[in-house]
Amino acid sequence: MATTTATQLDTTFKKEVFEGLNTFPKYLSSKYFYDKKGDKLFQDIMAMPEYYLTGCEFQIISSHTETIGELFRDRENGLDLIELGAGDGKKTKVLLKYMAENNFNFIYKPIDISENAVQMLSNNLAEEMPALNVDAEVGEYFEVLERLKGFNKRKKVIMVLGSNIGNLKHPKAIEFLTQLKNVMLPDDLLFMGFDQKKNPQSILDAYNDKSGITAAFNKNILTRINRELEGNFDVEKFTHWESYNPETGTAKSFLVANEAMQVTIEKLKLTVNFDQWETIHTEISQKYDDKTVQWLAEKSGLEIETSFTDEKGYYKNYAFRKL
Repeated sequence: MATTTATQLDTTFKKEVFEGLNTFPKYLSSKYFYDKKGDKLFQDIMAMPEYYLTGCEFQIISSHTETIGELFRDRENGLDLIELGAGDGKKTKVLLKYMAENNFNFIYKPIDISENAVQMLSNNLAEEMPALNVDAEVGEYFEVLERLKGFNKRKKVIMVLGSNIGNLKHPKAIEFLTQLKNVMLPDDLLFMGFDQKKNPQSILDAYNDKSGITAAFNKNILTRINRELEGNFDVEKFTHWESYNPETGTAKSFLVANEAMQVTIEKLKLTVNFDQWETIHTEISQKYDDKTVQWLAEKSGLEIETSFTDEKGYYKNYAFRKL
């Protein structure tokens, strides 16, 4: 392996790819699935019948729009609605429409790691709701948290939809929730989606569709490395593999090398050797029940104010306050 200097690791993407492929077992972060192509693939995933999460959460927000909206409202000073991982905003638009039509005084601040997603959402909202006050931002959750401390002049509601919390193992989720709690004032709310434990087959089907869209989404991280870091991954020599442990509620995604190979990544001055059947762990999608969410809240200094569920009981949105 060639020496890699600090200059060559001048972005988070480079650093994390270098670290992940130099570790055993190898891993890459799912946040790097998202570029222009990855965003489109995720749109396709959300439209799949097997991927129940989007439909369930959309149903919750559509069925309880008024209750959720009024939970958010502050008649005296208005509010800042901050959404982490905003994506295409499909579900949030239901709430935004209600708030705009019912004289809410608010600013909507969508934040996403994908510059493409932020740009598209901003453009869509400018067309669909031109009067809406939107202040969009590109950034990662943990980076943005520090800046949220500045939102302290009036009530803020922090939204994390799509069960994005499920991409974090429990210790990291507690760290994230604790940091959110630390930027909250007593009147602030955290509104967050948690995918629930259910028939294990339904979960496997959601992350391992027969049409191969999820496989392409996972492999997009290798395509990105090839394009942005001058790698030479033969993407088709990797198989996407999904597993789910119903005891822990953890779904895991892997890319499995179908044969032994050597990959070079020019911009990292890195050579990576793969044995046949060696894995790259790409994603975790944690599933929850009420006890687990209650435990996470207690560990993080939060309390559950209320929750909403879809008609199948597949998914829940919880509203938390600071203890």
